[in-house]
Amino acid sequence: MELKELKELAVNAVAQNKKAALAVGGAGLALLGFGLGYKYLRKPEKVVRVGVVSQLLIHPLKSGKAVSVALAECQKAGLKFGELQDRHWLVVTEDGHMVTGRQQPRLVLVSLTCEGGHVCLNSPNMEELRFPIAQPDNPVRNCRVFEADVQGRDCGDESSRWLTRFLGEEKTFRLVHFEPQMKARRPAEQYPLFPQCEQVAYPDFGPVMLLSESSVKDLSSKLEKEVTVERFRPSIVISDCEAFDEDSWEEIQIGSVRLQRIMSCGRCVFTTVDPETGVITRKEPLDTLKSYRLCKPSEKHIYKASPLFGQLHTVKKTGILQVGDVVYKISR
Repeated sequence: MELKELKELAVNAVAQNKKAALAVGGAGLALLGFGLGYKYLRKPEKVVRVGVVSQLLIHPLKSGKAVSVALAECQKAGLKFGELQDRHWLVVTEDGHMVTGRQQPRLVLVSLTCEGGHVCLNSPNMEELRFPIAQPDNPVRNCRVFEADVQGRDCGDESSRWLTRFLGEEKTFRLVHFEPQMKARRPAEQYPLFPQCEQVAYPDFGPVMLLSESSVKDLSSKLEKEVTVERFRPSIVISDCEAFDEDSWEEIQIGSVRLQRIMSCGRCVFTTVDPETGVITRKEPLDTLKSYRLCKPSEKHIYKASPLFGQLHTVKKTGILQVGDVVYKISR
């Protein structure tokens, strides 16, 4: 064998050994990484009982009356009970801009329910109006909710006349209904703390807002006239906890449902609308909330001057919620 061939064999042998060594070393690192990752992922969760679900409230019509239910599906887009879905109906102007209780406080007196495939509209001194939920021949309208584009199926001229007559305005109002295939709203466009993938129909923020009875009682103790939880329009009301405990629940489990806290709920003039009378004062309880529930200076770029009351959550795991369910705080 010539010297040149011997050199080539030697070089090849060294190269093969290096490859083997690298392979073994790489496998070892991979196993180590997997082991560490497995250990981290398997880190046990700490589960602490923090409260009990006392109410489940669905607001089918944005700014309309709440429907109290004993059981609800908790979907990615919010609570659902039968044909009722949270904030899936919206009053708009003829050019598609949203109308809420901020501009039309008497909207809080409008009840929207569903029965046998029909929508039922009720309010004081008005006859009930019934019309089909599904109206596929009606046009889909492009709407604006907080400067974001979203769609809705027009609910027809009868519902438009009914709302216009009840609200007593010269302008015309229309009712639209969000359907699953339509363009939804991404909360992250207005509130960057929300995940980019999150989509909702017509709520102000995200799919679920949670508030405790004790927080409402704490606020009422500072007011001349007590307020009820309905004024703040939560999805889930919690009892058996201290005031503002919910501020610290970053992740919670209720039955099979897992919720992730995103941010606090900044409050506006809508809290000054009495849900029983539809009268707006533009003062209380907002002024009192501002006296003790403002954000930290480091969070002013998020909440500005809005007082914080209630917590906004996204749905990590869907499932069924029931009144009486125990609420568990999850930590690791």
